[in-house]
Parts: sequence; structure tokens; C-alpha cells
Amino acid sequence: MQWTPPYDPKQYDLEPLLTRQGLTADWFTTDDGDPYGPTNVARWSSHQVTKLVPFRYRTAVGQRPELHQWIAALAAEARTEQGRRGAPVASVNRGPSLLLLGPTGVGKTYEAYGALRELGVTGIVARWTIVTAADLYAQLRPRHGIDSETEFQRYAKASILLVDDLGAGGKISEFTEDINFRLVNHRYENELPTLITSNVVPQELSARLGDRVASRLTEMCQRIVITGQDRRRQVAA
Repeated sequence: MQWTPPYDPKQYDLEPLLTRQGLTADWFTTDDGDPYGPTNVARWSSHQVTKLVPFRYRTAVGQRPELHQWIAALAAEARTEQGRRGAPVASVNRGPSLLLLGPTGVGKTYEAYGALRELGVTGIVARWTIVTAADLYAQLRPRHGIDSETEFQRYAKASILLVDDLGAGGKISEFTEDINFRLVNHRYENELPTLITSNVVPQELSARLGDRVASRLTEMCQRIVITGQDRRRQVAA
């Protein structure tokens, strides 16, 4: 684990996240000289997360209690595995998944990045891979000089994966249905934690994602349905 020098959590708007975890800025900035200690791991993880979060969501703080519970479950699983293996740090490798459903603009992506940021301050290592569904399909389409299967495995085997906007774009094609199934099935079978957002309403999951994908998502994911108006349009108005 690389040592990360103490820095002011205000620099990355981390204080609300620390508060949600029952932690303080003094704890976060404590330097006990141990690169594997929880405070250094929290600083290192938060710094890595900052590189991944888009600028628009740089201050995101998830508000849904289910997100907080999901983070707690991931952290507990990571610490249990650390003890079992005698590992120097607790890392997210296995655990539950989460599905955020709701119409466009209600804050699903904001909540997802809030969860990503909050997990970062816990002192647990979470090596995120992040992609929108549209970018995933674009990157996996066969093209010259690119090994699509290698690209696919990067997402399928990610320690913890965020897929944003799964099911967007209307009717699925044979290609996207195959990608959805292979990705979800691999993560389902191996209990790899996955955070998915989608504007598909619950009763249309099968029609938009395919029966096999919808079945696995139902079992592997806790479902959170977010309702409301399109916040982007409200801001524009």
C-alpha cells in the first residue's frame, strides 16, 4: 500500500462522507506511520476515487439509507476476508450488489458516485471499474486491432464494478443482450459486487434486458427505486 500524506478532507469535500461513517477529520488526517493502517488506506482510497469521479459529481453524497447499508455490508465482508486470509489491508473482492432504478434525471448516477466516494473513506480498499452501458457496448464491438474479449474480461472480473444506464437506448439487440447476459452472469456466479443504475422500470426489466439477465439481477441485487421529476429539466427551467 502506497503511503499517502495527510491532507485536509475539505480539499475533496469528504467531511459529509466521514460524518455518515461516524468518522472525523482528525481521524482522517492522523498519520500513525503505518501504510497499511486504516487512516492511510482511507486517504489512499479517497485519492484514487477522486481520479475516477467525473467533475460534475465531485461533491456527491448519497442520501439513500440503502446505499449506506450496502457500503457497510461490503466493508464487513472485506474485513472478514482480511481476517480469514491474514491480509495487511481489507479489500472489496466479494459481496452484495445494488440496482438503482428510476426515470431519467432523478439522481441515480449522483447516488452511485456518492456511494463510491463514501466507500473510499472507510479504510477499505475498493478498486473500482466504471463504465456507462453505452461506452461498454462501444468498446466491445469488434474492430481492428482491439481484442474485444480481453476488454470484456476487464469488466467481467473487476473487483467492484459500476455500470451506469444499463438498458438505456430502447429495444435490446442480439449483441447487447449477449453482452448483458455474459457480464451479469459472470458477476452473479462469482458474487462480485456490482452497482448498476438503470431507467428501466421494474416491470420492464425482462423486456429491456432479457429474461435471463432480469432473473439474475433480481437475485443478486438489492433493488432501490428512485422516483421524482427530472432534476436537470427543473434546473434548466
